[in-house]
Amino acid sequence: MSTPKPTIAEVAVLARVSAPTVSKVINGRADVAAETRARVEDAIDQLGYQRRRQGPPAPGTGLVDLVFHRIGSPWAGEIIGGVESAAAEARVSVILTELGGAHRPPASWVETTLARPPLGILLVASHLTPSQREQIAHRSIPVVVIDTDGESPEDVAAVGSDNWGGGLLATRHLIGLGHTRIAAIGGPATMLSSRARLDGFRSAHAEAGIAVDPHLVMEGDFYVGAGYRAARELFAMPPGRRPTAVFAGSDMQALGVLRAAHECGLVVPRDVSVVGYDDLTLCEWSAPSLTSVDQKLATQGAVATRLVLDLAEGRRPALDRVNLTAELVVRESTAPPPAP
Repeated sequence: MSTPKPTIAEVAVLARVSAPTVSKVINGRADVAAETRARVEDAIDQLGYQRRRQGPPAPGTGLVDLVFHRIGSPWAGEIIGGVESAAAEARVSVILTELGGAHRPPASWVETTLARPPLGILLVASHLTPSQREQIAHRSIPVVVIDTDGESPEDVAAVGSDNWGGGLLATRHLIGLGHTRIAAIGGPATMLSSRARLDGFRSAHAEAGIAVDPHLVMEGDFYVGAGYRAARELFAMPPGRRPTAVFAGSDMQALGVLRAAHECGLVVPRDVSVVGYDDLTLCEWSAPSLTSVDQKLATQGAVATRLVLDLAEGRRPALDRVNLTAELVVRESTAPPPAP
């Protein structure tokens, strides 16, 4: 005779809570105290209660939740395009969530998300709290991080590009042209991708035996305004101290640098060379066209989508942490430095 499966009522008795409270925990509701949730989860494990898993969705009905810390730039558009392309191939839909610049979803996000629930979750430059990860995991919903902003836990799948290698490539290119006074405008210091690009920048200098001038290294936010403001400050330096090249850290910041150079009477690349990062479509249309590091944003989105769908279907891929190789695309915005 088979052993009867444990019920929600039995879990409730063991955990010393009501059956509706057990139901809330099972369904990922946020309105349960952490201590109570822990007791319920422990009781579930002790009794071997099996949460009901949803069967595969009918074609065209599955959802992938794509969560951005901020939407509104061409950078985000490139990733969205890659995600939507891969999702369309799999006949699933994409839901976009923006966190208003925050890198962590609010507590209410889990409850809203689990009410759908999605086949999988893609996090762009954002991450979950341990409690949120636990709630998502208990519903067997896979999570993949894209372009992670920090060290993601080892058990969380991630897709990104070689930011250190990209910073190295950009700076090697400028040094190879003869530049020795190279400025860098990074992104937020709290973001791992920004720190890695600057580390690559410094490594290229060390490799060439050139000292990095700390006054030429500035923090930005990856957006146009930050690039513009930093470049105005850099270009206001006396000619002997002014950089002859700028590694902008993002294409949007590079656009700000181009504008600042024009306003300061500098011609790119005759007076100053500029390198961006991301290789957005707009690089081909700026004047001059922008040399940039291609971190394959659309490919990151597509690879992450296929990965999260594989995990949702119970397939464990050979690699669940993918780091794509960055490539330098040389255009018109870089040239040898002006003669002394």
